[in-house]
Amino acid sequence: MILTAHQPCYLPWLGLFAKIAQADTFVLFDQVQYQPRDYNNRNKIWSSHGPMWLTVPVYTKGHREKTIDQIEINNTLPWGRKHWRSIWQSYHKAAHFDTYAPNIERCYQQRWSSLSNLNDNLLRMLMEWLNLTVAYHYASAYVFKGTKSDLVLDMCQQLGASTYIFGAMGRDYADVNAFEAAGIECRFQDYIHPTYSQFGGEFMPNLSIIDLLFHHGPQAKEILLGG
Repeated sequence: MILTAHQPCYLPWLGLFAKIAQADTFVLFDQVQYQPRDYNNRNKIWSSHGPMWLTVPVYTKGHREKTIDQIEINNTLPWGRKHWRSIWQSYHKAAHFDTYAPNIERCYQQRWSSLSNLNDNLLRMLMEWLNLTVAYHYASAYVFKGTKSDLVLDMCQQLGASTYIFGAMGRDYADVNAFEAAGIECRFQDYIHPTYSQFGGEFMPNLSIIDLLFHHGPQAKEILLGG
């Protein structure tokens, strides 16, 4: 069984979905510490002026003592309406915008209190559109012991994995010898971002997966796996 995991991210980039596509089981690691100015609550979309950040406002007081599933969204700010307006302005002329827009708009019309829940719902919806079918688990439903490499190894052992896919930065902390001793293979993702047609001009890589979906629809999965 091939396992991979990732923390909840807002409107993730192509690389995460390519990693999930290679796995049998995915764990949403909602028990790690929230990282400000990271991709937990923000990501980029296309705009005529260059990549545009969409950031979900959150309450960060005491975040060093909180895991991501404890981070609350600051709904005193009209972030949902602004994000949807930005998405519409950027993509309403894209070939496949109308296929996905209604469900995305409904998502922004809901009131989300938990950042992790928002990200989880978006991820599941995006995976469905990409026809990615894997067993889906939450770290918060388990008690994984240790830190860094030991934590990942314990997760693999509890879930019965024979292979674990790390992100590229996993090489910095993975104890490959410990995994091999436990009979678990380590793989490391080195994702090469594919180039695909956008609206014109210079190609903008490393945007949210919605950029690829709006432009290429059913071909999105084949394109992202090309990386």
